[in-house]
Amino acid sequence: MSGALVWLRDDLRLADNPALRAGIDHGGDVTVVYVLDEDSPGVRAIGAASRWWLHHSLTALDGELRDRGSRLVLRRGAAAAEIDRLVADTGADAVFWNRRYGAAERDIDAGIKSALHDRGIEAHSFAANLLWEPWTVLTGQGEPYKVFTPFWNAAQAMPEPRHPLPEPRDLPPAAAVDGDSLDDWTLLPTKPDWAEGLRDSWEPGEHGAHRQLEHFVEHALEDYDQRDEPATEATSGLSPYLRWGEISPYQVWHRLHGRLEPEQRKHAAAFLRQLAWREFNWNEYFHCDDIATVNVRRGFDAFPWRDVTDDELDRWKQGMTGFDLVDAGMRELWHTGVMHNRVRLAAGSFLVKNLLVDWRVGERWFWDTLVDADAANNPANWQWVAGSGFDAAPYFRVFNPDRQLERFDPHREYVHRWVPADELRPEPMVDLKATRQRALDAYEQMRRS
Repeated sequence: MSGALVWLRDDLRLADNPALRAGIDHGGDVTVVYVLDEDSPGVRAIGAASRWWLHHSLTALDGELRDRGSRLVLRRGAAAAEIDRLVADTGADAVFWNRRYGAAERDIDAGIKSALHDRGIEAHSFAANLLWEPWTVLTGQGEPYKVFTPFWNAAQAMPEPRHPLPEPRDLPPAAAVDGDSLDDWTLLPTKPDWAEGLRDSWEPGEHGAHRQLEHFVEHALEDYDQRDEPATEATSGLSPYLRWGEISPYQVWHRLHGRLEPEQRKHAAAFLRQLAWREFNWNEYFHCDDIATVNVRRGFDAFPWRDVTDDELDRWKQGMTGFDLVDAGMRELWHTGVMHNRVRLAAGSFLVKNLLVDWRVGERWFWDTLVDADAANNPANWQWVAGSGFDAAPYFRVFNPDRQLERFDPHREYVHRWVPADELRPEPMVDLKATRQRALDAYEQMRRS
């Protein structure tokens, strides 16, 4: 018996990993591999903050594999070519992976599966990273849901998500095959090294993911009804771990669903609804896979975006707009690789509506600076802010950053965390009332055209 190749992608964990479990059950050697694919057509190269996270996540995963008698094999290149080489190098007679949902990735995986089958090699894929695969939650007409609440209601009527698979205690050895050195991939920033804030903020890897989940359940869940207040530690902090698959949504779901004390259950239900928003975005991406570049609501193709100047865009990126909530959020993003969700709404709305900058400009900046940027949530949420995506009504909503500050950070605890009280502040770069009206006029112009 030759053994199995387990090909990991956005599922960098040992527990609740169906592809890994299939490899173990297959018998023989089990070679776990990660392919950094920046060459296949249609695959979007990850941003700088994501590269930092990936380096440390792969390091952690390799350590976990070595503790169990195995190791992680690294290869770089087009996935089809590298998997073909690995099958030849290892003599594997089976290849297992967990499914991806973008059109380009699905085409790559289908081509690899077909080529393997033609050679008499087993190839199987599994559901691992979504609670409900996108083709399973559809309207009565067989169409994707375009409004979240009906999607969530339909999802809740589905059979309960499966229970997580246990973590393997020991692993068969990997085949004797060469791999790349992770350092040779140069994923980490060096000149300059801007990642100090990321190192201070995060512990990438499966252990870090579970520590974060337990911290949330034990210390922050009870305050989840205050999650819109950015100064309060009330959010889960799980988004990058879910993005990289260091924890599965099944593990999160079953930790929170029906296993808590009565007083925690309403907060757990509210959190699981937010977890379902992630699923809704992946549902949108599956059916509209070009959402990073194309308006889902094609009427927005006529929207009269402004040509932004470099100075305007830099002031937004650097947190120097003169609006404290926006500036605090942009500085939090640069330092930690994330931004509180309420502040993301304010910062995104300011760029798209007060500055009238195409949402794709903001999406690309977040793609490069967020450690939790993925192919579905980042563009889908930007299209939601712009009004061009699913569930975007009322599309003409304009978040006033000063009113958002008064409502959600009235004592400026969050703002002063990122914008010191004694800092000399720039003058506001726009008039909020005038630019709001300009945005409403632009939406009306689009509607008429």
